[in-house]
Amino acid sequence: MATNEYQVTGMTCGHCEMSVREEVGQVAGVEGIQVSAKTGLLEVTASDAIDDAQILAAVKEAGYSAVRAS
Repeated sequence: MATNEYQVTGMTCGHCEMSVREEVGQVAGVEGIQVSAKTGLLEVTASDAIDDAQILAAVKEAGYSAVRAS
């Protein structure tokens, strides 16, 4: 099990969270998603190693930008 955190910019509400959750949920191997518009944090849990490029592309598809949190 792998877990990565990302800082997402531009989210302001529950609808924003839902949009990110839907797009990231389509990435192969993703098993869990926690997202908060309040903190801007996205936590992704997957069965194997997480491909940051795929997660960042999914966030972009939802209309937001993100970077891997340190």
